Formats: sequence, structure tokens, C-alpha cells
Amino acid sequence: MSINIILPYKEKFTKNKASSVSITVRNNFEFSKYKKSIRIFGQWVENPMYEKNFFGIKKHWNFLKSKNENIANQMCKMINSENGIKQIIEIHNRPYLVNLIKSKISTSHKLTLFLHNDPKEMKGSKSITDRQEILSKSDKIYCVSQYIRNRFLEGLPKKSKKVVVLYNGVKRFKTKPKLKQKQVIYVGRIVKDKGVHLFVNAISEIYDNFHDWNFKIIGSPKLGINKFDKFSCKIKNDFEGLGSRAKMVGFVNSTDLKKIMKKSSIIVIPSIWEEPFGLVAAEAMSNAIAIIASRVGGLSEIVRKSGILLSNINERKICQKLKLLMNNPNLLSSYQKISFENLMFDSKITSSILDQYRDSLFFEN
Repeated sequence: MSINIILPYKEKFTKNKASSVSITVRNNFEFSKYKKSIRIFGQWVENPMYEKNFFGIKKHWNFLKSKNENIANQMCKMINSENGIKQIIEIHNRPYLVNLIKSKISTSHKLTLFLHNDPKEMKGSKSITDRQEILSKSDKIYCVSQYIRNRFLEGLPKKSKKVVVLYNGVKRFKTKPKLKQKQVIYVGRIVKDKGVHLFVNAISEIYDNFHDWNFKIIGSPKLGINKFDKFSCKIKNDFEGLGSRAKMVGFVNSTDLKKIMKKSSIIVIPSIWEEPFGLVAAEAMSNAIAIIASRVGGLSEIVRKSGILLSNINERKICQKLKLLMNNPNLLSSYQKISFENLMFDSKITSSILDQYRDSLFFEN
């Protein structure tokens, strides 16, 4: 039997350029009992993670041809050449590929879809009709949060057992990191929806009052690429203009990010859009960082009572909570402790749950 994972073309399945979907697939793969049976299909890259399991697909010679459909077609060719082998196909975040792949594979194979973003804003699942068709053609639909599940099922039967919540997992440290520095960070794309400008404005209000604290922005407009646009250049200039203790370091790989997080005391996640999940929050919890975050989308499901959630977030509210934590070491330490101890999103557990769903699909009559 084989499990065939298809990544969105934009994902780069490499250690240094992996973004959220690739990181989730990597984490689930690492702890899966089906490692030897898993094949991952995606954009061709040099030095992919898990080279023996990764099948890189190069661009089609016709530049007008859909890159995602090209990967799907190549995967289907391989599957169809293997008669008599049970197959599961796992599509990540490309709902419109459900119809294409379903039309090309045997009806005996199982087809599943992972939703990492709002389905009502993605090609192939925007309308109720689209989502009804996906529901009828998929054997399982995994949603990264209850928020995403609710969005998918708007206008559909709410009790559908096909549609389940499977939270993303992160690698959990066995012990709480102890060598914390007086450092506040923002981690994420440098775009307005992520609220990075609110972070900059809040830091500008407190910067001169906390001379022994450092501040960092980690990220770029596009994940994996340190190329800045007009908005991100302004953010960098405004932020670093505060002084030498404010640095914007751009995108860093997951290994370097963990090193930064391990030492940081506070993270601000000021999103002003409905976050589907909030992988940064889960990673912060695994590193015992005190969290100040927006009460939006799936983000509030991740943080819950393990951090400070702000409704209708703005720089004034961020500023108030930063001052509260930075002026009260005991309170700060308490939030770091509950952040670490309340993390539910362990990759080992998530991967085990996913394998249980795979078991049920493999052994269905």
C-alpha cells in the first residue's frame, strides 16, 4: 500500500525554504508508522527533505499549463502504473485538484483533502456547490482548526463524519528552555494582514522605556524568499529606525528560528485576518514563550488560556500588555510556564491520529 501526498506547487520541500504546509507534512512524516509507504510529490527542488520519499516534478514545457495540475497528472500516472496496490491520495490545500485526480484514478483508491486555509476563499471550494462536490468525492477532509471546519461546512450538513479537525503538530521539547533573554519577537510574513505594522507601532511606544530589552522581526513578504516590497521596506526602516536594539532579520529556516525562539521571552502575533490555525503560536508554546495574540480564527483555538488574547487588536492594546509583562518578571515567567505546559499540538500525537485515520481508510471494505 502507498500514501501519496501532493503539495501545492509553491511549496519548496527543503530544510531552508520550507513554509507551513511543508513543515506540517515533514512533522507528520517524521513520526508516522507508514514512513516506508509515503511518497511526497511537489515542485522539483535541490536537496529535498527525505530525498528517498520525495518526487520532485519539473515545470511542464508549456508555461500556460497549471503547475499544480502537472504535479497531479504525474502522480496519477505513477499510481495507475501500480495495479493491485492500495493507495491513499492526500491533497494539501488545493481543493480544485479533487475533481481532476478523482477522474484519473481507480474508484478503489482513497482520496483525502487537507485544508490549511479558508476553503471559502480557495479555488474549487468557494461555493456551496463546490464544497458539496468535494464532500461527495473525498473519503476524508482534514481541517487545521474548528474554525476551518465550520467554514467548509457552511450550508452543508454539520454532522458529516468525513470532515474532521486535525490540528497541525510541532516538535515538543522535553524540558522548558531556561536561558531566556529580554527579547520580544514578531514571526511571520511582512504583510498588512499579519498586523506587523501594529507590532512596530507598539514597540515604538515602549522602546525608550526598556533599555535592557531587544526586539526582533523575523520574516519576509513571501515565505522562503528574502525579497522586500514597498510595504516591508517601510516596516524595516521604521522598525530599525528606533535604534540598534530593533532588528528585522528576514526569513530564517526552521532550525535558526528555533534558536531565536528558545531564547525569546515574549512573542506578539497581531493578525488582523482570520488565521486558519496559527503555527507560529504552537511553535512559541513549544519554546515556552509568553504569547500576546489576536482573538481571530483558529488562532484563539491554539492559544486558548495559555496566553493573552486581544479582541479587535490595535497598537494601544499590544503596548499595554507588553508593559504588563515586561514590568512583572513573575507574571512573565508564569505565562511562559503555562504556554509550555498547555501545548496540545505535539507532532507525535498529531501524526498518530493521522495514521489512525489512514488505518481506517486502508482497511475499509
